[in-house]
Amino acid sequence: MRADRLLSLLMLLQTREQMTAQELAEELEVSERTIYRDIDALSVAGIPIYGESGPEGGYALLNSYRTNLTGLTDGEVRALFMLSIPAPLADLGVSQELRTALLKLSAALPDSHRRDEAKVRQRFHLDSTWWHQGEEQLPHLPTIHHALWQDRQLHIVYRTAVGIRIERLVAPYGLVAKAGVWYLVCARNEVIHVHRASDLLEARIADDAFEHPADFDLARFWDGWCREYESLQARFTATVRVAPNFVSELPRRFGSQMHNKIAQAGPPDEAGWITLDLTFASFEDARDRLLGFGRGVEVLAPRALRRSVLDYAEQIADLYTH
Repeated sequence: MRADRLLSLLMLLQTREQMTAQELAEELEVSERTIYRDIDALSVAGIPIYGESGPEGGYALLNSYRTNLTGLTDGEVRALFMLSIPAPLADLGVSQELRTALLKLSAALPDSHRRDEAKVRQRFHLDSTWWHQGEEQLPHLPTIHHALWQDRQLHIVYRTAVGIRIERLVAPYGLVAKAGVWYLVCARNEVIHVHRASDLLEARIADDAFEHPADFDLARFWDGWCREYESLQARFTATVRVAPNFVSELPRRFGSQMHNKIAQAGPPDEAGWITLDLTFASFEDARDRLLGFGRGVEVLAPRALRRSVLDYAEQIADLYTH
């Protein structure tokens, strides 16, 4: 641990140019006395560290002590430092390792590139979570992570939608974070299953190892699984007329695939409205979402949905006009 801390201290000084013992202690989460001992150890090892006393003093490296990382273009450096540390990596407990790796990379860059790093961090931030997303309890995520890394089987326990408790021995193939939500991709009897990590009641690493399939591509599997899942969720189709001023809202509310559907729609009617088929998870989902579109969308079919939307709209109007 001390070797890692000494290296981190060295990289901090090379990146920040000058830091006080207090700043170093806060960054490395140790005491100032530990920092003083580490500074002495680096000095004995021949690292040219010097200290300046006073309010604006601190520790710094001689300007001649620099290690430059070459071969990276300006664009590559900017792209690297656009990467923030997403919440899912914090869930896995590897955010500090990534932070340290980026620090080492930054320390090895020439001065001009380090200025680019600061500029990027002031202008770009990537947030992988969705709006109003509650914090999930993930007590078993570290266990799954270790099992994956060691190619060990997992004993998992979960509860079905009807409340039945199920226990399975599975081979963990991968972990996927989608919009900040973790999913376990695993196999049982060579059939692949997907479980939401927060739904697992128990997870224990088994004694037995397994051989991870060399031809299994996690990203390709997940892309196909998501398409199949979304197609199963979209079970109800409604034919609607869309007002001209509401057409641009459709991709935001239904996804980017709506651009192609709009382009393939027939010509607008005399009022500029277009006719589309929209898919929903259920009759109730269609009614509730279409009610929220107000005058932007008119239901044409099925007739039962049109009557249900009208009935709810009349009830709402009656409530606010009496």
